[in-house]
Amino acid sequence: MNNFSSRTLWRFGYSARLLKTNHFRTAASNTSFPAVWILSAQYSGRIPGLFLVVKKNRFFTMPETVEDKANLELYSPHPEVRGMTLLDREAFKRTVVVPVLKVKKEIVNTVLKSLKHTVLQRPGLKRVAEDPEDGDSRLVILDPHKIPGFSLGESEQEILKELNVCPEVSKYNLELTYENFKSEEILRAVLPEGQEVTSGFSRVGHIAHLNLRDHQLPYRHLIGQVIIDKNPGITCVVNKTNIIDSTYRNFQMEVLAGEGNLITKVKENNIAYELDFSKVYWNPRLSTEHSRIVELLKPSDVLFDVFAGIGPFAIPAAKKKCHVFANDLNPESYNWLLHNCKLNKVDNKIKAFNMDGRDFLLGPVREELSKELPLLKEEPKTSFHIVMNLPALAIEFLDVFRHLLVGEPCSTAGLPMVHCYGFSKHDDPAKDIQERAEASLGTSLDGRCSTHLVRNVAPNKEMLCISFQIPADVLYKRPCPDEGKPASKRLRASKDSSEEKLLS
Repeated sequence: MNNFSSRTLWRFGYSARLLKTNHFRTAASNTSFPAVWILSAQYSGRIPGLFLVVKKNRFFTMPETVEDKANLELYSPHPEVRGMTLLDREAFKRTVVVPVLKVKKEIVNTVLKSLKHTVLQRPGLKRVAEDPEDGDSRLVILDPHKIPGFSLGESEQEILKELNVCPEVSKYNLELTYENFKSEEILRAVLPEGQEVTSGFSRVGHIAHLNLRDHQLPYRHLIGQVIIDKNPGITCVVNKTNIIDSTYRNFQMEVLAGEGNLITKVKENNIAYELDFSKVYWNPRLSTEHSRIVELLKPSDVLFDVFAGIGPFAIPAAKKKCHVFANDLNPESYNWLLHNCKLNKVDNKIKAFNMDGRDFLLGPVREELSKELPLLKEEPKTSFHIVMNLPALAIEFLDVFRHLLVGEPCSTAGLPMVHCYGFSKHDDPAKDIQERAEASLGTSLDGRCSTHLVRNVAPNKEMLCISFQIPADVLYKRPCPDEGKPASKRLRASKDSSEEKLLS
């Protein structure tokens, strides 16, 4: 083992795993030499195959060179940016040493193709540089992580021999700037070591929406500017400053960087919407769920959208030629719903309401169902769907369906289908949602409902949708046999009944 050269170790990729082999363990245990430390971890998971000895011993040595350190830091900004709160792009400049091949400019493309697995592959970095000493040649930049020790492997040398290119590798000073680093790399270099880095966000038109944690707040303006710099089309970055208001489903926010214009335009499932992001609720992560529900509908079906927002269920349903009743308590959402109905030319197909959800169910929904359900036949062509997308509270509204209508259903197949959303932190969220729905309805839904996992909202918090057809014994209140008779006849019937009891 002690006869291995440092270059051989690089070639065979020896790592800390060697410590686990019997041969190496025996050698170490039979000597007084200190333990071998080898760093085989990828540098933040981004540099595969790079190994660096961080403690030397008598088994083998590997001299630490400037080039080794440069290789390790190729994708890392200058360490002096750590703790920066006001973005200084110039501070990210650094120069690293990389391997290059001198190639005649006529065959540069051929060499790039032949050594595609060895050439530097890094977005934003050029793979070919001018040769300051020879105008007829170019310098092909190689990936230092794949050329350890600045020496090509035998397979690469064979390829270059066939192309009549000298396999000698030279050193080249490559300048890296702020533009060469990804947003995650920049933020990881700036924030304290070991702290969680936020580079993900929800995009709403030109707005990037963040949910920063407390330890990230001192860097919030820098984070906002980096996101604008690294994401074309983003011109405003906001951070949520409190939880969503359960009444109007909007939240306070702080503009971290860019313009303060929060009126934006989005496109979801090929439908355009306009909105004021500071005053209405919009979540781009619900696109799939909106589409899933709309796909359940057929032309001529009726949709009651109890908490409609700006129309992501209602408008595509109307475009599908459904009859839509859409409601939202938030006046701003109601106004943007009307605006988006006109924008998508479905304003004559949607009846919009600005009411409390409970009042909407007890009013327009009950009125429409009372009028339409008695007309249905045993095999109705029209289905009724009620969407209740207010996860924080919607399940509490289900008690409205208890005896909402009076009479007998003409067709149990035509009973309305409810799609109700809720949050759950339970170990069995589907069971939790079902039990809470059953408590509101006052009946069991076993075998009569389905639950769909919509998304993970936070650790141990799920958003689900429970779908069920309202049971007839819940929806309908059966009238008493005497109900509807004149008062005199009801009194006479009551006396006759009393006399019969006395005679018996």
